[in-house]
Amino acid sequence: MINISIALYKHSLAEVTLLVGTLRESSMVSSIFLIDNSPVYNSEFSMLPATYIFNNKNLGYGAAHNIAIHKTIDQKLPYHLVVNPDITFDPTILKNIVNFMDNNSNIGLLMPKVYYPNGEIQYLCKLLPTPADLIFRRFLPQKWTQKQIAKFEMHAWGYNQTMDVPYLSGCFMFLRTEAARQAGMFDERFFMYPEDIDLTRRIHRKYRTVFYPEVSVVHQHAQGSYKNLKLLVIHVWNMIKYFNKWGWFFDKERRKVNNETLKQLIN
Repeated sequence: MINISIALYKHSLAEVTLLVGTLRESSMVSSIFLIDNSPVYNSEFSMLPATYIFNNKNLGYGAAHNIAIHKTIDQKLPYHLVVNPDITFDPTILKNIVNFMDNNSNIGLLMPKVYYPNGEIQYLCKLLPTPADLIFRRFLPQKWTQKQIAKFEMHAWGYNQTMDVPYLSGCFMFLRTEAARQAGMFDERFFMYPEDIDLTRRIHRKYRTVFYPEVSVVHQHAQGSYKNLKLLVIHVWNMIKYFNKWGWFFDKERRKVNNETLKQLIN
């Protein structure tokens, strides 16, 4: 019923083995695809109970997942899960999510509540970003930007209710396959970082994109671009591509969607 893709780049065998083992405990899982963008073939990954696809080059996050999503569409399975290798969770949540999606056919994309390993909530429900949202967040002192970030990350709504959200994190994207087929898969122009914003907003045009706090996962959330200059450059360059695609300061759809999201939550 569910195909699952995990994009890899020099990832730990132990981390991936743990996640694959968790997924295999669920009767809802059909195929697991390990899409490896690493420079060297890893025979140990090929021994796991999953389909190992070695790309022999770094295609990027979205392009790697698209390989598996194509297969899910071809197989006509109803759901596809995009998940990061640094996620852990109780496998029974998959049945809960499937039941919820089955009963709400207008939902195209779902993200559960996400915690850090220390139990703190990760604020991963976001409005569609303006350039200021991302520049202030990344480069200005936190005390100057707290109010703006809290609005952008929708802190005021407590993360305890099901919400329609126009930007959901790529760490755990539970996709209705038909929604991905209609909206288009990940835009492969984005090597990494804004591909989840782009896909969520395209699905949001035709379906609900939902935060579902009845189930939860734990995410290590390395935030590599905060620690690695090369990743920061990649992040900035891909955000430039994102705003070139959707609009920098004149994005009517962004304004409309964000206003509707805020109005829905106030009501």
